[in-house]
Amino acid sequence: MAAKQNFVFPVQLRNRILFTLGVLAIYRLGVAVPTPGVDGNAVMEFFNQASGSLFGLFNTFTGGALERFSVFALGIMPYISASIIFQLLQSAVPALEQLKKEGEAGRKKLNQYTRFATVAIAIVQGYAMSSWFMNSSAPGGQPLVSTPYFGIVPFEIMTTITLTAGSCFIMWLGEQITEKGIGNGASLIIFAGIAAGIPSGAVSLWNMIGTGEGNLSPLLALVLVIGMIAVIAGIIYMEVAQRRIPIQHSQRGAKNSAMAQQASHLPLKINFANVIPPIFASSLLTFPATITQFVDAPWIQNIQQQLTPTGSIYNVLFTALIVFFCFFYTEIVFNHNEVADNLKKYGSFIPGIRAGRSTADFLKYVLDRLTVSGAVYLSVVCIIPTLLIDKINVPFYFGGTSLLILVGVALDTTQQIQSHLLTAKYDGMMANTKAKSRRVRY
Repeated sequence: MAAKQNFVFPVQLRNRILFTLGVLAIYRLGVAVPTPGVDGNAVMEFFNQASGSLFGLFNTFTGGALERFSVFALGIMPYISASIIFQLLQSAVPALEQLKKEGEAGRKKLNQYTRFATVAIAIVQGYAMSSWFMNSSAPGGQPLVSTPYFGIVPFEIMTTITLTAGSCFIMWLGEQITEKGIGNGASLIIFAGIAAGIPSGAVSLWNMIGTGEGNLSPLLALVLVIGMIAVIAGIIYMEVAQRRIPIQHSQRGAKNSAMAQQASHLPLKINFANVIPPIFASSLLTFPATITQFVDAPWIQNIQQQLTPTGSIYNVLFTALIVFFCFFYTEIVFNHNEVADNLKKYGSFIPGIRAGRSTADFLKYVLDRLTVSGAVYLSVVCIIPTLLIDKINVPFYFGGTSLLILVGVALDTTQQIQSHLLTAKYDGMMANTKAKSRRVRY
């Protein structure tokens, strides 16, 4: 009787997971390091009052780094903004599009341009944020900045350098996770920031129930929790949902005509873009909030007040950007013309559809309909829960965007882990087969 084979966790996968956890731990330590020259208590008091604004959303994505005004206060957002810019430019600038087609060398060049753009964006946002801090005060009137000068160096210059360096270091950490760890580095950093705020958010919710703040009764809290579970279940369902296109594979030279074709399917996800659209949209919407810090005009300040997660202008722009990035990112990930050409090249076809151009048009038609469904799903998940939660003043960690990022990134990372496990299992089976064949031979 053959002995039962025990499962051995792959060493390489274990090292990747440990490396990822170690990098995320470094990131969380950096969040606790304050920027020199600010009054920590005054800053915390100020951001507690502004928790429902766009800065509250930005603070959630940075894992509380903004409310502490730590060296990581800008977070990964400058890098994401730079990535958005260059992905858009690749479709408009022929030189960048050519770099994209040059393989590894072109990709490295584009990554280098993205890093330079990240530094430039971080400098602009860092200077805007430091200038805003210099002119702001806590609700009690206490200045946010306790040290306006470091010798002869103004607070704005020192803080801009500090925040830019912190943002570049986070960018490097994300790239290390993507290359040597498991999962997408930038998404996991945002995931870690949101997840770190869940315990304190849960405690705040419990305290609100106990004190009756905001008319939050135990029954309403129970309904809120059930709603969160329903939203999570809906996200999981939509993220794994597929439209399967039947594919027939012709086998040339088959002796039996009944065996001349094999059937399979082409899986098309309803949401190809995953959590990219809401992350990109949130990153872009931080630009107006940054620019308005330089302008004191009343109408500009009025626009700034509308750019909150519950404001009408914000939600219109947020929805429009989600829809745009759904179509844009899907077009990047899935090239229907290339897929149609590959099917024709290998003798495969969709039943009832002529190979070539007709197949490409059919795939585009199906993909556009799926992308519309995915865009509607993302918009509803990101906006509706946030608007409902605002009515009962629940901590921002329970917003739809936060839940979507948490569940989406967790699913994507889990799929990558499963892929590594399957690869390791296949390699083990091949090694065992080769070992058995050598024993039989000798």
